[in-house]
Amino acid sequence: MAKKHIHIIGGGLAGLSAAVFLSSRTDAQIALYEGSPTFGGRARSFYDSKLDRLIDNGNHLILSGNDAVFDYLNKIDSMNSLTSSGIPLFPFFDLDENKHWDVSLSNGRFPWWLFSKNRRVPGFKLPELMALWHLIKANHSQTVADCLVNGEFSRRLLKPFAISVLNTSCEVGSAILLGSVVRQSLLKGGKACVPYFPKKGLSETFVKPALSLIKLQGGKIHATSRLSELHRQDGYVDYFIVNNEKIELNSEDQVILAVNPYTARQVLSPILPDIPLPDEFESILNLHYKVDFALQMKGSVEKARFIGVIGGISEWIFVKDGVISVTVSAANRFTGSDPENLSKLIWQEIRKTLEPFLFSPLPEYVPSYRLLWEKRASFAATIEQNKRRPSCYTICPNLFLAGDWTATGLPSTIEGAIRSGYKAAQAIL
Repeated sequence: MAKKHIHIIGGGLAGLSAAVFLSSRTDAQIALYEGSPTFGGRARSFYDSKLDRLIDNGNHLILSGNDAVFDYLNKIDSMNSLTSSGIPLFPFFDLDENKHWDVSLSNGRFPWWLFSKNRRVPGFKLPELMALWHLIKANHSQTVADCLVNGEFSRRLLKPFAISVLNTSCEVGSAILLGSVVRQSLLKGGKACVPYFPKKGLSETFVKPALSLIKLQGGKIHATSRLSELHRQDGYVDYFIVNNEKIELNSEDQVILAVNPYTARQVLSPILPDIPLPDEFESILNLHYKVDFALQMKGSVEKARFIGVIGGISEWIFVKDGVISVTVSAANRFTGSDPENLSKLIWQEIRKTLEPFLFSPLPEYVPSYRLLWEKRASFAATIEQNKRRPSCYTICPNLFLAGDWTATGLPSTIEGAIRSGYKAAQAIL
């Protein structure tokens, strides 16, 4: 009996997770297509010849409560590629006040950490907790700013948390999306908030093991295979074109479209003109500075290997082997800024932030660096854009959608991308 074909177009984490989920099926042939030479989308690593270092395209923290992420990593046998302090520890530094503190969450659901000055945000006052209640009870018309309560708890924790999670400012960011993340992290206690990240690189954790498993299970991998057209006939997708090659489908074949929303709009508009899709985007700026492999840390940053920054351009600083990396979310606000000037300003923020945690100070001069600016890193997580996120189902019975921009109930995160791939795969089943 001939196998049906499941074509997964898009090799980011949504497409990879769908392919991994479906790869064990014996009644179907899986084919995965990626338009670029490398898989992983925003979650990939590469060797940078200028820095002579392996660097990640962007910095991503994984939390222990990210159930889909850990299920995926278990499936591809990649759990051992992660590293963690093993505790829910989040160091912070306020540049304006030259002050450091650690947020150290309680393991259980009850927030005992809020009653310890050594474990909570300085200046915290109990009434500020109402912000969490407002977020988890938010409706579709409320922004994050509508829910926050003035005070240090919001300024020093909830605002930076919101911007990094949503990649959108609090003034326009969707409260219901942030509330969903709060429910799955902070409200579950420290056991759901232990931070993890790859020991070596994002590709080594998320991408290469997945491709190996897909191949092992008989799946076909097609890199540098750019989609240019989906064709619809009698309600079904009957063929698509990659690299000018026509791929015809029979009545049993199915397609999962797991490309970015910008590409999705280009190929879906001719066949599904009424489908809503996000059409506003936010950027992310990542800067990677070359440092000595022998850089020695101390204190909480030695344990965590990262620190949150308040009052600067930088938001999160990650200390890796031979590299210090900085993430700036919602970076559209810096459009038009001089990259060289940004690199100088951010390096000075790094020096000031890390000074209390280093045995030897970092040099005043700016070391070699790589600036990566993803102009369409995610859909803008606003109220209106959240309404434009489509389901994994379409009116074509053999066409399904996946991507962190689909209606996952989460913002553009690794957890959301993997959930969307699973959801599309389950819809096929």
